[in-house]
Amino acid sequence: QVQLVESGGGLVQAGGSLRLSCLASGRTFSSHGMGWYRQAPGNDREFVAAINWSGDSTAYADSVKGRFTISRDNAKNTVYLQMNSLKPEDTAVYYCATSRYDSGSYRTRDYDYWGQGTQVTVSS
Repeated sequence: QVQLVESGGGLVQAGGSLRLSCLASGRTFSSHGMGWYRQAPGNDREFVAAINWSGDSTAYADSVKGRFTISRDNAKNTVYLQMNSLKPEDTAVYYCATSRYDSGSYRTRDYDYWGQGTQVTVSS
């Protein structure tokens, strides 16, 4: 059974940084692309970042480009999201997901397993 467990969320002031982690199990982690999504209250879940199986191809939403960095450590079955220069509008529950394919993707339908999420709150 595939499990994804996010950690690293919390409360931070605007301009601060957080690093989210997502530990995966139950699937050959290194064979699958990974993604981060977020959902703020009253909003749909939105794409944040994605990474391919090897980590040499990444993609970002325009709203986070230049501030967030996705990376992975296949030896540790973990994907990360480094978030810098955080803004109040980054406040959301952040979810990691594992793709059906070896590439990363911005398409929600390409992901078949999701974590439970971790709350990120950015105060102004």
